[in-house]
Amino acid sequence: MAKKQAADAAEAKPSEADASQKETKAEPKKRAPKAKPAAADGAPAVPAAETAVAVAPDASAQPAAKVTGPTEKKKSKKPGVAPARGKKLRNQLRNQRQKIEKEGSTNLKKAVSLLKSLKRAKFDETVEIHMSLGVDTTQSDQLVRGTVPLPHGVGKMVRVVVFCQGDNVGKAKEAGADFAGSDDLLEKITKQNWLEFDVALATQDMMGKVSRLGKVLGPRGLMPTPKAGTVITGDVAQAVRDFKAGKVEFRTDKSGNVHAGVGKISFEEEKLAVNIGAFIDAIRAAKPTGVKGHYIRSITICSTMSPGIPVSVT
Repeated sequence: MAKKQAADAAEAKPSEADASQKETKAEPKKRAPKAKPAAADGAPAVPAAETAVAVAPDASAQPAAKVTGPTEKKKSKKPGVAPARGKKLRNQLRNQRQKIEKEGSTNLKKAVSLLKSLKRAKFDETVEIHMSLGVDTTQSDQLVRGTVPLPHGVGKMVRVVVFCQGDNVGKAKEAGADFAGSDDLLEKITKQNWLEFDVALATQDMMGKVSRLGKVLGPRGLMPTPKAGTVITGDVAQAVRDFKAGKVEFRTDKSGNVHAGVGKISFEEEKLAVNIGAFIDAIRAAKPTGVKGHYIRSITICSTMSPGIPVSVT
């Protein structure tokens, strides 16, 4: 009897061991978190889990604003890059270029007629002329500069100031000058930085005082000079009338080109052709003696928003 009970007990022990092994595989033992080493002063170590809980940020707290450092720059468009054009505008410009290429270099009247047919802007565009001259701009005697009165004006109001004294003040105002005077105007420009005018004229006897304004008027292209015709040596009234009517100043740039506005697109074709012809004649008359070869290489007219139209050089 005792032997039978011992055998039953021996059979029961392996089954209990197998069950404990299965439980161990199903549920692995959890490792206790490692404790931080004790501090130097003998303070008890703090478990890593408790430290993480203490450092964790509050979920309800708002995120901190991003601080932009001095080296970080905001993204912006590259300078000199025009915005993308729409499909309608691209097609319109392509048709205009094809029309100009088909005509080629034409005479002045036909070029003006073609220019007026290309109008697409809602405002009154300025008609411009661009001429390429065969001059050497490094040579001082080949610089082309001067003024030309346009028969039909430029289509805009020109504010004229005249530096003069004595009886010339009254003559200038009667001829249409917006401002005329001597010391009062010079003081106003010097102290108040007043520059509300488009053209500055000066009589010969006032140039000694006006020359002091070179640093103010020079960079803005307003300084009276004999080459530009803004230093009056003759009739003051006639000089004022010429500039008020539309006397245009021209000067070659570093590449030997001349640019000027010669009217508005709303002008009649005949008036535009007369203005452009007067400007071309003035450039021919100002040909330097040292120029060799072709003097006028090309002539192009355009409006503010249109492509350039080549004009045949005759």
